[in-house]
Amino acid sequence: MKLHLAVAIAAAAVLSAPAAVAQMPGGGGMMRQRGPARMNEMLFRGITLTTAQRARVDSIEAAYQPRMRALFTPGQRPDSATRVRMGELRQAEHRDLRAVLTPDQRRIFDKNASEMPKYGPRRGPPGGA
Repeated sequence: MKLHLAVAIAAAAVLSAPAAVAQMPGGGGMMRQRGPARMNEMLFRGITLTTAQRARVDSIEAAYQPRMRALFTPGQRPDSATRVRMGELRQAEHRDLRAVLTPDQRRIFDKNASEMPKYGPRRGPPGGA
């Protein structure tokens, strides 16, 4: 009987974890997002966008996403020329996103951008292990 209760409790804990993450502010946002979406979320940390600004930001992100995806070949790491092109696209996107902001918002955006990790050639597996 005790074993059945322990199994039931463990199952309930496992099954309730996604609901707990979904209830986090932003639906668990940065914990689940990767790549450009997470980077853009980090850029806008501490900035409250108006409805009109949010619509423009969404439009800019939607315009750059397929251009960035087109540079990737599944199963292959990008070569140096592709990484350069990706960096150029990212800079152009950041410039377009920054143009949507008020001067006060730009200061926060610039501060967030300066605090973001700089990505260079990878040395070892992800996570530093």
